[in-house]
Amino acid sequence: MEKATFAAGCFWGVEATFRKLDGVTETAVGFSGGSSEAPSYEDVCSGRSGHAEVVQVTFDPARISYEKLLEVFFDCHDPTTMNRQGPDIGTQYRSAIFTHDDGQKAAAEKAKADQDASGRFRSPVVTEIEGAGPFYMAEDYHQQYLEKRGAKRSRWF
Repeated sequence: MEKATFAAGCFWGVEATFRKLDGVTETAVGFSGGSSEAPSYEDVCSGRSGHAEVVQVTFDPARISYEKLLEVFFDCHDPTTMNRQGPDIGTQYRSAIFTHDDGQKAAAEKAKADQDASGRFRSPVVTEIEGAGPFYMAEDYHQQYLEKRGAKRSRWF
């Protein structure tokens, strides 16, 4: 099993999107990319922690490729808006890929360049790519949030 970590706005819908993929064995929502240790949801929402809302995906590379996960990542949000996804505004909602090794970094950089060159977007892709640091699990009530509330559909699935 391998891990992938993505920030694409509010983590509830992003998690639901990745959970549906064949080859994804586990998802967890949390925080990464900031400077404070063990932040709470309130800390992250304040904008002072530097963390983004992220989804950490555990996947079987024999069943789904990292490149396919990147494709889903770019399809489930607007990677051209800085620190914003829809009505959610702040650095915690930035578009970012946190890579776990050099292979993921190269694949993420290629996917970003391909998206930027595709003509699909009117503005440049602003997705940040950085090495994965600590992952801090969000509070339990955030895990599988939409699923727990019986959501059948969101804008992502």
